[in-house]
Amino acid sequence: MGSFEFGGEQLIIVEYVPNGNLREHLEGLNGKVLEFSVRLEIAIDVAHAITYLHTYSDQPVIHRDIKSSNILLTNNCRAKVADFGFAKLAPTDATHVSTQVKGTAGYLDPEYLRTYQLTEKSDVYSFGVLLVELVTGRRPIEPKRAIVERVTAKWAMEKFSKGDAILTLDPNLEVNDATNLAIEKMYELALQCLAPKKRNRPSMRRCAEILWSIRKDYRELAQPTSS
Repeated sequence: MGSFEFGGEQLIIVEYVPNGNLREHLEGLNGKVLEFSVRLEIAIDVAHAITYLHTYSDQPVIHRDIKSSNILLTNNCRAKVADFGFAKLAPTDATHVSTQVKGTAGYLDPEYLRTYQLTEKSDVYSFGVLLVELVTGRRPIEPKRAIVERVTAKWAMEKFSKGDAILTLDPNLEVNDATNLAIEKMYELALQCLAPKKRNRPSMRRCAEILWSIRKDYRELAQPTSS
């Protein structure tokens, strides 16, 4: 991914990715279950990509539409963030952009919805929803489910607060100690990302660092012990 200016317009160039999007894989449309270890790697890839947008590109960019259908997967399931149709250049003075609300229901930052003030922390909120989606396999809004389960992130965070996070795991996945620990840690991070006020949310760089730590602990616990 790269960015440059052409004719007064800021352009972002992304590579062609042929293996479909994350939402399709979570729904098993390719006939395979997306294993938990792969989902954790996808979370890290997405965190890196958004960190790059917010921090390392020539002029920081706010994506505004982070969601599973905008996460494309390569043949070896590396994740690429796509669809920059709602993207907005971030201010250079660490303030906010006042703009018309754009995004997708279920992923939208409630503070942005209320104030029309856009910052990088709106992408962080959407990333929190995506973390829950990766664990549960569910869409952010599930209108056919019971009322308490219709807003997936809210339902999952309530289960987490009661000590029942494991009950939200995608039923296609195996329950084990490594997965159980990783879910708890991912939900701790998701809860921070979903904070109602943007000032209480971590940066995307911090999200990536936390996910690296979760992956390290997951791998150590998932390793079979030698007798």
